[in-house]
Amino acid sequence: MPHAPLTTLSEIVPPLLAWYRANARDLPWRKTRDSYRVWVSEIMLQQTRVAAVLGYYQRFLSAFPSVEALAHAPEERLMKLWEGLGYYSRARNLQSAARTVATDLGGEFPDTYEGLLALPGVGDYTASAVASASFGRREPAVDGNVLRVFTRLTDCHGDIADPKTKKSIREQIEPIMPIEPEDIRVFNQAFMELGAVVCVPGGPPKCDVCPLADSCLGRRLGTAESLPVKSPKKARRVEEKTVFLFSRSGKIALRKRPSDGLLAGLWEFPNADGTLDEAAAGAQSILWGLTPSAWNQRLTAKHIFSHVEWHMTGYVLEVSGDGPGDFFWADGPELEKRAIPSAFARFLSEAKILLGEKGTEKNLEGGTSPWA
Repeated sequence: MPHAPLTTLSEIVPPLLAWYRANARDLPWRKTRDSYRVWVSEIMLQQTRVAAVLGYYQRFLSAFPSVEALAHAPEERLMKLWEGLGYYSRARNLQSAARTVATDLGGEFPDTYEGLLALPGVGDYTASAVASASFGRREPAVDGNVLRVFTRLTDCHGDIADPKTKKSIREQIEPIMPIEPEDIRVFNQAFMELGAVVCVPGGPPKCDVCPLADSCLGRRLGTAESLPVKSPKKARRVEEKTVFLFSRSGKIALRKRPSDGLLAGLWEFPNADGTLDEAAAGAQSILWGLTPSAWNQRLTAKHIFSHVEWHMTGYVLEVSGDGPGDFFWADGPELEKRAIPSAFARFLSEAKILLGEKGTEKNLEGGTSPWA
């Protein structure tokens, strides 16, 4: 039986709210209106899957139960708790905003879209999401899920990477938002939930279980699977790196990355640009004032950022010497305290193996230095 076309957007509201109330996932941040907790969840969920955020959210709030606790947290502890979530500038902006709220706003979050938008790290979507979820403001929270649902629902072929398209969609959603604060909160959550579990990305929408199927122009016209339209991203730049796991007397060499740029201020294993062969890796070690005494292992790894891709070759070496002044030699407990980004996960796992037997390095393959 053919489906009737969408006549007015307002017709989607009752079935959408009813569907959400019957089918919403049980997520901890949906059980509170506390602006601090809602805000933390929204920042964590930016470009990150719900499943990945759940454990971090609980641990983070246990460590920093209030905006004041976050404002005064040592940066090293903050970054360690964020380790593995990626996009580390989010954590720094989170603390910067917490300091603004705690110091300048008496510990109370702004209750308007405009006030929230003024906080560090808060953009249009986050300001709308917190304003609606915590304060019942009629602000459409338009994320990727909402853009996908809306473009399919209305057969919109505008480029969602174009700010004009997003602005237009926001302007079309705002008039149909409910009036009651609780319905407002549910409406935004429902739109996003529909995109997350029914009108999904990376595959055909699940129209057979969609509460809006009878109103969907994309389904009726057969265009849903081709929507939304989004201009292609620029190809990621590939960077080759050589990473060194230097072990010495039960400790591993670390150094801190610069205070700005990619992975700013986090800890890393010493590395050099390019893919160095064994001779060049040995020469680089010597340039750092280290003398290799045993060659233990060669590793490879790859890590993809949004705009760059690292292809890494790694060497596990026993050395003598102190190295440059910015090298920090960490034993097992010290290694655990420091935030090392997931880009170095392969090397971190190996470092833990090396330090796993009472701080004594474990010779993984044996062998002698190729530079002896």
